[in-house]
Amino acid sequence: MPRLLLNLRDVPDDEIDDVLALMAGHDIECYETPRGPFGITAGALWLRRAADYPRARELMDQYQHERTERARARRQEAALRGDADTLWSYARRHPLRVVLVLAGSLFVLMVLFAPLIELAGAH
Repeated sequence: MPRLLLNLRDVPDDEIDDVLALMAGHDIECYETPRGPFGITAGALWLRRAADYPRARELMDQYQHERTERARARRQEAALRGDADTLWSYARRHPLRVVLVLAGSLFVLMVLFAPLIELAGAH
């Protein structure tokens, strides 16, 4: 009976390829169900045999630890070079997006707190 190995929501394609190659390299059969249109379904990686799950989970844990360490090292190198992504650099690259998110956030806060402000002003 198949067993879920990895939900593919927000998983980059290179990581999917890495995991598929890792499982194939250890003779663990798995298959991918596709992501649905419009992001409604995320897709997944499934093990064909549930008995492979403990070994596959161990491999996944090791892979994810190594991937995290590589990402941290890249981030540290970028910070040392001075080209790490910061909030300010993101705002400079995407000013319209930042303004729209701030305006939307402010609007939501105003809608949420307007009744409280009205209630406080009534007394």
